[in-house]
Amino acid sequence: MDNKHNFDKVTAGGLLVALGIIYGDIGTSPLYVFNAIIGKNSIDSHVVFGSLSCIFWTLTLQTTIKYVILTLRADNNGEGGIFSLYALVRRYKRWLTVPAIIGGSTLLADGIITPPISVSSAIEGLRLIKPDITPNTIITIVIIILTFLFLLQALGTQLVGRSFGPLMTLWFSMLAILGVANLVEDWHILAAINPYYAYDLLVKYPGGFWLLGAVFLCTTGAEALYSDLGHCGRGNIRVSWIFVKSCLLLNYFGQGAWLITHEGKFLDKSVFYSIMPDWFILPGICIATLAAIIASQALISGSFTLINEAIRLSFWPKVRIKFPTDQRGQIYVPSINWLLWLGCVGVVLYFRESSNMEAAYGLAITATMISTTVLLTYWLYTRHVPQLVVWLVFLVYFSIECSFLIANLSKFRHGGFVSLIISGLLLTVMYVWINSNRIKQRLTQFVRVDEYIEPLQMLSIDQSVPKYATHLVFMTNARTENEIEQTIIYSIFQKRPKRADIYWFVHVDTADDPYTMEYTVDIKAPEDLIKITFRLGFRVEQRINLFFRKVVEDMVRNREVDITSRYESLSKQHVIGDFRFVVFERFLSFENELPFNERLIMNAYFFIKEFTPGDDKWFGLDTSSVKLEKVPLVIRPAENVLLTRIYHNPDGSVTRRLINGGNNGKACATPEEEELKKKTAKAI
Repeated sequence: MDNKHNFDKVTAGGLLVALGIIYGDIGTSPLYVFNAIIGKNSIDSHVVFGSLSCIFWTLTLQTTIKYVILTLRADNNGEGGIFSLYALVRRYKRWLTVPAIIGGSTLLADGIITPPISVSSAIEGLRLIKPDITPNTIITIVIIILTFLFLLQALGTQLVGRSFGPLMTLWFSMLAILGVANLVEDWHILAAINPYYAYDLLVKYPGGFWLLGAVFLCTTGAEALYSDLGHCGRGNIRVSWIFVKSCLLLNYFGQGAWLITHEGKFLDKSVFYSIMPDWFILPGICIATLAAIIASQALISGSFTLINEAIRLSFWPKVRIKFPTDQRGQIYVPSINWLLWLGCVGVVLYFRESSNMEAAYGLAITATMISTTVLLTYWLYTRHVPQLVVWLVFLVYFSIECSFLIANLSKFRHGGFVSLIISGLLLTVMYVWINSNRIKQRLTQFVRVDEYIEPLQMLSIDQSVPKYATHLVFMTNARTENEIEQTIIYSIFQKRPKRADIYWFVHVDTADDPYTMEYTVDIKAPEDLIKITFRLGFRVEQRINLFFRKVVEDMVRNREVDITSRYESLSKQHVIGDFRFVVFERFLSFENELPFNERLIMNAYFFIKEFTPGDDKWFGLDTSSVKLEKVPLVIRPAENVLLTRIYHNPDGSVTRRLINGGNNGKACATPEEEELKKKTAKAI
């Protein structure tokens, strides 16, 4: 109850951090939305009123009702984001994986497009002060700013949030003041709140429907409100959004008022900077640049959170994750940080100007919002919300977002293909990782531990076998307490007999709750065989070396195990026995005969795995006490290997015998021979 209260609690510090972390993207939309709507056309009052009406109702229906009111309710023990939402419903339907990975990949792609367009839109305001500034100079400044921002990530979003919070307060206050300053000249623009103007634009105005692609830019940061739920708390987000939305609407309507006074003219500069007094343009550019940096931060921190969850859900390769602060939810993923940086620099160099980037922006994120709608609808269904309400929510938001998607498709050939290519590459990685794991799990053979207790006890006391370790710890994927992989038994008895005093089997299970830290101990044979199962949340750092040590210390205190060395000379001195971990590293066997699609998936899997850390580093194991064993992954053994044995007879003649199958190409004659064939195959 206390945690629930704290999660919904509103504090001044929490509001400040929320402003600094999550509103950068949606907060900087006024920089470019109206320029994207008007484009190269002359200013038309029908378009201005209709667009303002669309912006007002988009922010109300899409951002306020869907995300702030509805989606923030779907917290997973205080955590948000599309993968947290998926974790809440994944046990009900397997197909829900599809919208989850589509939404995740498109949200990551949005993290590559947002920083360039936000920072470029702000920096391009320098042209108002220095008209002769070259595009290359602006590009250089943008890349320098982005590089500085990505270097800053290693410090953690706690520091970023505290330092950016006051700046975003200043930014939103500036938006409101500028908007009001222009509204006082013509309050009639507020009539655009009437939804009729939106209807008139979309239905009656020629080509008006396709302007939805530009209108959609006003709400592209809505997903960040949900993704960073764990950083700020639901109460702080909901209260701060009232302030943010008010400032945004005042600025949009102020821009609309300015546009009406210039009806019939063509835009030759940014609408946002046009509503500023001349003396304020330079300070305005500086404040806008800082806000654009914060806009980038919102997507970067959200990308870290997203990847961390994807790894725990087996959607993404196991990459290195750092926790720069002790605050809950603070993470840093170096590989993703620099992948995003490369992508952002590439986007800046390719498009060169923010007006060109607008075509690539928004197309991918519509898929994220549709995916969230699907998962949210199913979550409402599992919460026993009346079916009429569930279907109403689904139909309303699915219709709205599909309309945005269709309108955004017009951007495809003008640059939208870039965001789809990025999304496609990320989606491919997730698809490969999910399906390769399914293929491996399908072919992993498990055995009952009970059947090997006596053989392991006999090996443990067999003095003729050199002792491999006092305590031998195997990492196992077997979720059932009484099972382990056949590979482990093979490693202990056949690959090289591994005699140990105590055999430990450790399994790590990923829990749907983000911060679960639980474990169970199953003592199969006292002082000989013990299995430990950790249940760790999908946001818990996997420091198995540390966790395992704490478990063993607790078992020693409870007199459940004696870890003293059993070497006679060391036992008298009460020396603790050594611990050695064994981790299996799989590789694709040359013996496979795979269908084309499975061969493609597994080759891609092992290619990607070459660039990721090994399982020993992922589990946080001490490298000095870890043994990596390479195990061939035989998915589909080769059949019909037509080998012929040649016999040279005493009379000089030659006899040939086909050995495939062991008996002239036929199956072995007896079950014993068939069993021998299987054992030989495993041993070799």
